[in-house]
Amino acid sequence: MRLSIVAALAAVEKAEFAYVRDLVEITDSALSKQVSRLEEAGWVAVEKGQVGRRPRTWLRLTEEGLTAYRRHLVALAAIAGPLH
Repeated sequence: MRLSIVAALAAVEKAEFAYVRDLVEITDSALSKQVSRLEEAGWVAVEKGQVGRRPRTWLRLTEEGLTAYRRHLVALAAIAGPLH
């Protein structure tokens, strides 16, 4: 699940919580729990604010998170081998 969240955030500068929730197809509480863990690890930054009168939460991948994600992709490619 965390890999899916990080992959979703790697493709954008930042994303609303609801966008990531829908993309990853999990509940608010499950995403919140995973984001908390990623934030504690320093991989994800959480920004809270408002749009109009509605509260919003934005998520973005930190430089540390992006570096770790790229390393993970390299490791997965090495494990998987050539794709042809």
